[in-house]
Amino acid sequence: MVGLLDLVQTLTSPHPLDRYLELVRPTLTLRDLRAEIIGVDRSVPGSVTLTLRPNRAWAGHAAGQFVQVGVLIDGVKHTRCYSPIDAETGPRRTLTLTVKAHPDGLVSQYLHRQARRGMVVDLSPASGVFRLPAQRPDKLLLISGGSGITPVLSMLSTLAAEDYPGEVVFLHYARSPEEVPHRDLLENIARRHDNVDIVLGYPELGRSERLDGAPWNCAAVPAAKFLDYDELTRIAPFFATAHTYVCGPPALMETVRRIYRAEELDDRLHSEEFVVTTAPADPAEVEGVTTFSASGKQAENTGVSLLEQAEAAGLNPEFGCRMGICFSCTAVKRSGCTRNLRSGEIDSDPDQPIQLCVSAAVGDVDIEI
Repeated sequence: MVGLLDLVQTLTSPHPLDRYLELVRPTLTLRDLRAEIIGVDRSVPGSVTLTLRPNRAWAGHAAGQFVQVGVLIDGVKHTRCYSPIDAETGPRRTLTLTVKAHPDGLVSQYLHRQARRGMVVDLSPASGVFRLPAQRPDKLLLISGGSGITPVLSMLSTLAAEDYPGEVVFLHYARSPEEVPHRDLLENIARRHDNVDIVLGYPELGRSERLDGAPWNCAAVPAAKFLDYDELTRIAPFFATAHTYVCGPPALMETVRRIYRAEELDDRLHSEEFVVTTAPADPAEVEGVTTFSASGKQAENTGVSLLEQAEAAGLNPEFGCRMGICFSCTAVKRSGCTRNLRSGEIDSDPDQPIQLCVSAAVGDVDIEI
């Protein structure tokens, strides 16, 4: 079968067969992965929930993984990473993505405004290591904040679908009850599974609630504060013996990491970041020129990421998440020294692939783009 496809591809040169099939129907492809939007829900302020129907190239996802969604905006393809909220599925199932419209988010704003039933988007296979282990732990604590709810909600949905018998606490932080997506799903899980405790916290309102209707005596949470050791102990007294999965804003992530480091529980904490925390260079200490050798362009180094520097030079390198997790923006560094913006680590080895979105030039650098 593979040989026959290769022969057909040769006969349809210079364009791949999928280019002709998509003229018949955009999702009719042999190898390209695409999905049709079959549902659009904008009931939660500031976000849109999309139900996608992938084509037969879709192989399913594991709870917590992400996909890359590609859309054309003004004739230019842009891709971003989003985590399905669905329970783990195999191929030929629908896919649900909740996209928060960030103020400066080109793709998220576009989908929030323009997504409609019948629209076709590019899709990547699911990937990512933030996922439940095949052997489920006896106790689980799932923590999220804001748009970080999507991968951990997929984990919770999977556990509910499996009738997982262990103890689960799901803790999510939002600005207000109205901004909690998929509340109906959460309430349904809480109602049907006595072993699942779902707690919603609203730091700016200074209160929390349990979705099962039981009284909640958690002390008022000060504004702009997520949680501390005492609150974590009240919500999940078993947390020291559980495996914890957390995804959310940097302040929440750092708070959880600090608690787990202090308790020497780092090996039980698993995290995924939707916002990359970088350490930008002091502009006064930046020097040298970056050469984009494949395009013949050069740019004075500014200390920002090489992805941003390339875009400022008029180039359009491929990228996805802009956070260093999807590896879409990987390019070969031919020479020079770069700094990892997250860890500060220096790399001076030539002819090495680097991630443009989390790397900055240190002196003269040659990047093959």
